[in-house]
Amino acid sequence: ERKHKQPNQELNYYLAMKSIAAALVLSALNGAAAFVAPSRSVVSFSTQLAMSDYGTSIRDRMDVDIDTGSPLAPIVSSPIAQSRGTAPSLAEIWDNSSPVVVQGGSLRTWSFSNPMIEAVQVLLKSEGRPIDADIELWQGPDNTPHKMRVYVEDGALRTFNTVIGTPRGPNTVAIRNIGQLEFPLDAVVRPDLNDGLAVSIASVATRSEIIQGGSIRTFPFNPSVASVATILKTDGRPLNARIELLQGPNNNKQVVELYTEDGLDRPFFAVIETPGSGNVVRIVNSAPLEFPLYATVDAYMIGNYDSLSDNGYMERQWPRL
Repeated sequence: ERKHKQPNQELNYYLAMKSIAAALVLSALNGAAAFVAPSRSVVSFSTQLAMSDYGTSIRDRMDVDIDTGSPLAPIVSSPIAQSRGTAPSLAEIWDNSSPVVVQGGSLRTWSFSNPMIEAVQVLLKSEGRPIDADIELWQGPDNTPHKMRVYVEDGALRTFNTVIGTPRGPNTVAIRNIGQLEFPLDAVVRPDLNDGLAVSIASVATRSEIIQGGSIRTFPFNPSVASVATILKTDGRPLNARIELLQGPNNNKQVVELYTEDGLDRPFFAVIETPGSGNVVRIVNSAPLEFPLYATVDAYMIGNYDSLSDNGYMERQWPRL
């Protein structure tokens, strides 16, 4: 009897172990299924840093017209050029204003005692000679919350055009021509009202990018872009930056060294003229790592590419980048 019972016990043991092994395999498969991600449709969310359709069309896909979407269609006007509101053009400003001549080595000031004036527009130009000037905002004794060092290679081809915030007046704008006596400049300082340049620049802004302290960002533009709108601001911290217009390798056409005591209270607004081809706007955050800034650089005016034939391009053909 013992000999007959021993094979039966072994068979029962074998079947029991087999069933346990099968149960372990099934539990392992069911447990692994819990780690499989369910299939779902991918949804893209637009953020503040995402490039808009206008920015992509102007900067990266200039062979497609914004208005019609047809390839190689001439751009006479664009939504960006039409959205500038009622801000007067540079020609209208110079015709309706009385520019002040600032000789080399001299200083001129403009005072605004009305507290309702919260921003002023500053324009600098010359007869084709270089511009080298210091622009400061004075508010109270020995208080300079905003200052700029401006260099322009050709003051007739590229008019310097910026807006300075002047909250809590009275305020005084001081312009010092630090160039030689042979390099005078013409200056216009006027109040920037609710429908002025700052509103027009903000209306064409489509995206902003964070530039950390010590970082550099570059923004290349097509030759059909006649001017570029630039906005620099912070979350309330000081703003130290360098804005350059390059045309060719390390060929500075315009340079602005900027300091603002409060980048939220007094942001930097400017329109940079970009005639010709190969224009690149480079922004350098010269502050430490703890002071990031938010930069917006977008096309402000779009010209007709037919005028580029004078620079050697074929008539009615898109210039090569």
